[in-house]
Amino acid sequence: MTARPGGSETRAMEEGGCRYQFRIVLLGDAAVGKTSLLRCYVEGALGTPAPEAEPQSEPTVGVEFYSRTLQLRAGPWVKLQLWDTAGQERFRCITRSFYRNVVGVLLVFDMTNRKSFEHIPHWHEEVMATQGPDKAIFLLVGHKSDLQSTHCVSAQEAEELAASLGMAFVETSAKNNCNVDLAFDTLAHAIQQALQQGNIKLEEDWGGIRLINKTQSPRHPSRKQRAGPCQC
Repeated sequence: MTARPGGSETRAMEEGGCRYQFRIVLLGDAAVGKTSLLRCYVEGALGTPAPEAEPQSEPTVGVEFYSRTLQLRAGPWVKLQLWDTAGQERFRCITRSFYRNVVGVLLVFDMTNRKSFEHIPHWHEEVMATQGPDKAIFLLVGHKSDLQSTHCVSAQEAEELAASLGMAFVETSAKNNCNVDLAFDTLAHAIQQALQQGNIKLEEDWGGIRLINKTQSPRHPSRKQRAGPCQC
């Protein structure tokens, strides 16, 4: 397991502190671009320019995590703890152990890979079987939207699947910096809304949402490993 922090905290976060920590996981088949999406979102916080081509990432081994802070529409700052998981079956026993303690799930498929789309209900079912209903907030993410000529999944199909599973759908591209921020931010705001409405509750023995002491100064993460560039 490797920690990949997202850089120094913002001035606003330092002054006000984060109120919550949301733990979010990205799930999907191998090579759908989960790591590229995460690196794009995290490094975007540092203002790194968009790359000319989609970042090429080594396959994730087990689980890695990143972090980024975000100010929600309702006002408070939150720390997003973002977990990148391996899609290969041989790592499934490792990734399953993280399902119980997440509040947000991005289900990612490759719009040029039909099988990765067809496997989405299975990934959704795995989380639901571990957590039970009404525990996690899901978002369906269709990646590689820039490769339109080779798409084998239409936006309409994806929207229909998302609706049947009770979630929203966003098309993204790390290569074109398209809707990457939108995907993560949409999920974070949905989690905050569910928390405010009482649909999700803070629980002492659950790591999906943590209440952070606002008087405590956030620690600056180490920068031993940098994520790749990109921002929507």
